[in-house]
Amino acid sequence: MLLNNRRTLGLGSWDDINSNFHWDIPDAFSIHESCCDSLARADPNRTAIIDLNDAENRRIWTYGDLKDASDRLAAKLAGIGVGQGDRVAILMSQRAEVLVAHFAIMKLGAIALPLFTLFGEDALKYRLSDSGAIVAICEGASLAKLNAIAPDTSLRAVIATDIATGGMEGLRLFDWNTAMSAENQLELPRIGPEDPAVLIYTSGTTGSPKGALHAHRFLIGHLPSVEMVFEGFPKNGDVAWTPADWAWIGGLMDLAMPALYFGVPLVACRMRKFDADAAYQLLRDEGVTVSFLPPTALKLMRQVTVPEGLKLRAVSSGGESLGADLLEWGRDDLGAPINELYGQTECNLVVSSCAGLGVQKAGTMGRPVPGHQLTILDGAGNEMPRGENGEIAIRSPDPVMFLGYWSQPEKTKEKFAGDWLRTGDLGFQDDDGYVTYVSRDDDIITSAGYRIGPTEIENCLTGDPDVIMAAVVGLPDPVRTEAVTAFVVLRSDAQKDGLEDRLKDRVASRVSPHMAPREFRFVDSLPTTATGKVMRRALRDAG
Repeated sequence: MLLNNRRTLGLGSWDDINSNFHWDIPDAFSIHESCCDSLARADPNRTAIIDLNDAENRRIWTYGDLKDASDRLAAKLAGIGVGQGDRVAILMSQRAEVLVAHFAIMKLGAIALPLFTLFGEDALKYRLSDSGAIVAICEGASLAKLNAIAPDTSLRAVIATDIATGGMEGLRLFDWNTAMSAENQLELPRIGPEDPAVLIYTSGTTGSPKGALHAHRFLIGHLPSVEMVFEGFPKNGDVAWTPADWAWIGGLMDLAMPALYFGVPLVACRMRKFDADAAYQLLRDEGVTVSFLPPTALKLMRQVTVPEGLKLRAVSSGGESLGADLLEWGRDDLGAPINELYGQTECNLVVSSCAGLGVQKAGTMGRPVPGHQLTILDGAGNEMPRGENGEIAIRSPDPVMFLGYWSQPEKTKEKFAGDWLRTGDLGFQDDDGYVTYVSRDDDIITSAGYRIGPTEIENCLTGDPDVIMAAVVGLPDPVRTEAVTAFVVLRSDAQKDGLEDRLKDRVASRVSPHMAPREFRFVDSLPTTATGKVMRRALRDAG
């Protein structure tokens, strides 16, 4: 049974949907109620999560299980002093307990702070200190890191799924199973759509990471894009999975929460390192029909044979622009359209493509999703004509837009030009409304008087059969100011003889001669953020 009454979009063409669209945000809307409690009351035995993290025990979590577990964890959190507005960190890999923790925190009116388990001590200390989190919910493997940094943070207590690794000095340590035994009945606060729910830190590719504070309504703001990129999501028999960690807005909000909201079974399985063959096996064995697959994952999956028996009907991807070759591979080999989406931590999923509606144009990210208004601004904050390159901006208010940066009102103010949120991404919009991403404003290469964005060059390079990944940056040049330099990861069996000239000619002929790299550096891997985005700045700094 589908929850069709929860859909935000009507039927028809993209233009028809857009012209008839309006936001409907209930006065008492909350994420925990809409993604957990209401479904548990209606159908407690409905499958919510298929957790594969224990190889010997494939556990099915029902909505009734999620509600029961989150109710008891909320009681325990309240018992150790967590209240409305407090920040509670979640330091766990992709598993059902992550979502139990989110719902428990939100039920108290507290704010969930998702953190990546591979963060080192410095990254954790910064985020915990900056947010003022008072409790952390974690896996036992993270206790040592928390123990080392606790004196420099506001942490007062830790709830751990496994305490076999030892105790904590100066902190109250609770076993997850003990915490889950609390039976206290709580009088929960009334939560509304504008109340804060989640604090997600930016990736920090430019400057220190900033905490983007989101209200409960931002779930609703994600739904139109999710419905489109998954081609009329949900449909009968849908099963969802993403390798993206739920500590990031991509994994959490591009798929996990929307799947639960729509009553679609969600597969939980952490991949310590992405493996294309293992991903295919999971997709096939679990009958996954829709998946959010980051560009890096897709590029790796393209390097191995697509197995028979997949049930994939639609894939979404975002974070980097996808080339025409990858879109063609998805349609012809993977057997599912790859629909691009675009957004950022502060304002996610505002541009999408949808092959089923005929909204897909190679080299573009798609069109503004119904309900979201987009423009291109110049350096002074003025709107620019169609076809001209500038900064992508989104009009406020918008339900998917953040409330502001945590404890940084000046940085929040700097993010806006009047009613427009400035994304910091450069691009342009054509006469049909399609948005083309060019670059981050700090990734622009200045060479011989030209301003060059790296994305188009990278897409061209990765279209070569010997290239797995590529990143293009500008390195200092005494004559040209910057020289276009390509860092390239090759297939293991690639023949390097004549390859550099071939790749240079490819870019010169397919993009433009002035954009052809003057130097190639063949490397084993590229530096990436925890979200999988290539860190071009690290390549520039390394020279």
